[in-house]
Amino acid sequence: MKKILIAVCLGLAAGNIAGQDMKTLFANIPDLYIPQLESAWRKDLADLFLAGKEARLQHTMNGYAHLLNLTDNYLLLRTTERTTIEMKLLPLVNDTYIICMITTLAGPAPDSRVRFYTTDWKPLPSEGILTPVDAGRFIRDDADRESDAFKDAMALLDMDLMQYSLSPSDDRLTVIYTTPLYLSPTERAKVTPILKEEPEVYVWKKGFYEP
Repeated sequence: MKKILIAVCLGLAAGNIAGQDMKTLFANIPDLYIPQLESAWRKDLADLFLAGKEARLQHTMNGYAHLLNLTDNYLLLRTTERTTIEMKLLPLVNDTYIICMITTLAGPAPDSRVRFYTTDWKPLPSEGILTPVDAGRFIRDDADRESDAFKDAMALLDMDLMQYSLSPSDDRLTVIYTTPLYLSPTERAKVTPILKEEPEVYVWKKGFYEP
């Protein structure tokens, strides 16, 4: 399955090897993916950031977009007070790449959506690239699953909220279980003892993320 997916990605991206830098990809992203920012404004934000100036512009939804980080293969953009977009160029083979794009909404607990694209912004199926983290991965191995305290805590965790984030310096993907942040302080104190403190970390293996 993974070999098939890589072949599909290569076929879609083969004609678009040139111009694979994040500034160009950001300027060329279809408007529907960031509807509040026109292409010219995205170029302005990139130019401001690379010139060492504050890269902040008012957008069409009467809010402000703030470009927080931009390198050749990584971007972090705040589109509203509660929404951020991260993008990363991930290598395949033969100097081809795909784009990982993560949109995170903090409302009130951060929750992310992860999508993949070719470098000319054709959507790619996430199956075979990333297996979503199951909430059970964040339960402590030594938790007493037969205890009333455990059962009461699990009853409070009735939704799965995850914050995904990309590393600017390498190709790691980090996942934090954010459902506890949605709970009241009293409820959070009940679930904390059964949860792991460490996030889940994925490593990019030239075609898929491996836990």
